[in-house]
Amino acid sequence: MNGAGKTLEIKVDSKLAYEIQIEESYRFLPERLQSLDIQNRKFMIASDSNVARLYAGEMADILRPIAKSVTVYRFPAGEKSKNLDTVKECYEQLIRHGFDRKDILIALGGGVVGDLTGFVASTYLRGIRFVQVPTSLLSMVDSSIGGKTGVDFNDYKNMVGAFYQPKLVYINLAVLRSLPSNQLYSGMSEIIKHGLIKDYDYYTWIQKHASEIKAKNYPILAEMIDRSCRIKKEVVEEDPKENGIRALLNFGHTIGHSVEKLKNFTLLHGECVSVGMAAAAYLSLQRGYITQEQYEDVLRTLQAFEQPVAVRGLNAEAVLQVTKLDKKMDAGHIKFILLKDIGKGIIDTTVSEKEISKAIQSVLS
Repeated sequence: MNGAGKTLEIKVDSKLAYEIQIEESYRFLPERLQSLDIQNRKFMIASDSNVARLYAGEMADILRPIAKSVTVYRFPAGEKSKNLDTVKECYEQLIRHGFDRKDILIALGGGVVGDLTGFVASTYLRGIRFVQVPTSLLSMVDSSIGGKTGVDFNDYKNMVGAFYQPKLVYINLAVLRSLPSNQLYSGMSEIIKHGLIKDYDYYTWIQKHASEIKAKNYPILAEMIDRSCRIKKEVVEEDPKENGIRALLNFGHTIGHSVEKLKNFTLLHGECVSVGMAAAAYLSLQRGYITQEQYEDVLRTLQAFEQPVAVRGLNAEAVLQVTKLDKKMDAGHIKFILLKDIGKGIIDTTVSEKEISKAIQSVLS
């Protein structure tokens, strides 16, 4: 896998906060952890039932030679576990095993695991150290980077959370071998998003290498992950707490999160984001920012990775009402991310309810 062995530094307020390490195995994880002053420290691996079955044992074996103790906390896989009840269970495990603020939580899994574990870390004893070890494509390029943590509340996506930076993000490309195709394609929605909002050349590179990506050509996947991580790094360094430009990363998420909730989380996150991006692209077309050809090109690119650009069984008014409850509201206005051009996202708080309704109608079938 060309591209493995790369290190990206993430700075917050111009100071090194943590590193992203891209490797092709977990072999170098102990070495990377040694820099965190881990002598005589306890580790807890937090993971979901699917990922734990595949990798928790291997991870525990790797950590035991450098740890005072290693425990594993497993919870049922899926978005429905991303709630305060699971957080409470994790607290109980940490208390039972006597974890203090200098011990370490390992978030081993996809976005749900990373978001939930990060939130636990940010709140347990007012802050315990944690490490992101993402195992899905989506979490490798998106949720593990930038310090956003959180859980859902009464089915409202990420309504409770905190900005809390990990001490390390360790990406093992080899785990992509076990990633189901639908999960790989779901991650592609976020990757396509990076190109659409920030990098036209990257967007066209993704299109050019679509067949190799779908075939899991690992040198291509390694390059893609590296490039997406660099885009995310650039954005979060400029705006670590989403006061400005970082909101661009929410392209497709506003309507996408509404679809995700109303479909009762039966669709993958990336699939819902894809629908949301299709709606946002439609809005961009209606505003005259992109052409009909560019709009259709966005839809084709999403569909090339088997991502939906429309959804069945939803009521437009219901989607609109949930969208208006989105946590990204700004003084009563929805903060919408549009495309001024392919590769150039913009933040717009002037989108009317009528425009949003039309965009929602464009993705209902």
